[in-house]
Amino acid sequence: MVFKRSNTTPLINERGIRGKWNIYIKKYLGDASGAPSSLIPRSIVGISNAGTKQIKELFNNQAVFNNPKPTNYLSYLLSMGTESEDIVLDFFAGSCSTAHTVMQMNAEDSGMRRFILVQLPEPTEQGTTAYKQGFATIVDIGTERIRRAGKKIREENPDYEGDLGFKVFKLDSSNIRAWNPDASDLEQTLYDHVEHLVPGRSEEDVLYELLLKRGVDLATPIESRTVAGKSVYSIGYGVLIACLAPSIARGEVEELASGIISWHEELQPAADTHIFFRDSAFGDDVTKTNLAAILQQHGIHHVRSL
Repeated sequence: MVFKRSNTTPLINERGIRGKWNIYIKKYLGDASGAPSSLIPRSIVGISNAGTKQIKELFNNQAVFNNPKPTNYLSYLLSMGTESEDIVLDFFAGSCSTAHTVMQMNAEDSGMRRFILVQLPEPTEQGTTAYKQGFATIVDIGTERIRRAGKKIREENPDYEGDLGFKVFKLDSSNIRAWNPDASDLEQTLYDHVEHLVPGRSEEDVLYELLLKRGVDLATPIESRTVAGKSVYSIGYGVLIACLAPSIARGEVEELASGIISWHEELQPAADTHIFFRDSAFGDDVTKTNLAAILQQHGIHHVRSL
């Protein structure tokens, strides 16, 4: 029981004047048996441990997360505020109940909702069920839940042909070196920036940053092929092509260009193609110029380097 200020209190003081305080009963979530029926029907929300029951069903009867939100509760809320093709954002993802809910809703009504979930990689405490099950962070729990929930939804809805996949990204610094010249030694600074990309980053790291900088949806289809021994990526059915190999020799130019051109003709992209290469991959300007010229002769005019 708590006392709080209130302008609408029914209480009066000893002088018969309306008071400024009211008495409230504070009910903790763990002690509640369900939501008040005056706000959200209990038949829809269920009881407070429904979310834990769902977690146990997915994780071999192990409660790897405390008090997760039930999917029927989230489904009720989402049905009031989203359409079938909306993107649902959750910036406190936790066990990823929201992702589970979105996938389940899509399977039920053939919707095309998508989700973006954000979660800090908070470590699980030693001795907890999650820690004993090998989950080092909350993110690990959430991503595994999405995998298992997707598998369960597929098994329970064999006729559903929607996408139950997802991608996981970890925030990091840019893959592209920032220009930070040393005024006392500009020559060395120039040598240090011959390679524009940060060492140790993978081609996929650079590729996804490229998508972000180009404003391309991260869920856009990406295909890859090996051409002249190099990995070549097609994004959005050829609207964007990237070859981020660390080296391209002069003798490989014709084979690489020919393979890219053939693939480009197969794809028949709906818009002009932009193609990107790693600038430091070219041993000299002649190699770079020859590759660009061959591509331009075949209609690929937007050739860039990183």
